[in-house]
Amino acid sequence: MVITDETIDYVGILAKLELSDEEKEQAKKDMSNMLDYVGKLDELDTENVEAMSHAFPVSNVMREDVVTNGDDRENMLANAPEERNGCYDVPKTFD
Repeated sequence: MVITDETIDYVGILAKLELSDEEKEQAKKDMSNMLDYVGKLDELDTENVEAMSHAFPVSNVMREDVVTNGDDRENMLANAPEERNGCYDVPKTFD
């Protein structure tokens, strides 16, 4: 794949970068080198390789969802500067 000036300009817009002409030329070289390196993967024979999502067998370790602290409203509200009807009373943030 050939990296064009338009591609570099578009990537610069997406990345919100302002590149000088020298930086654009260097970016074109760097992107070409990256694509050439990734293109080496096409040389690999993956015909009999099974698709996988992880290199190691991974399974979710689930635990029971058990409530350990319960409803301790009185202790939670003990440190509140203001309390009204069993809830925190905070100043208005807008009218």
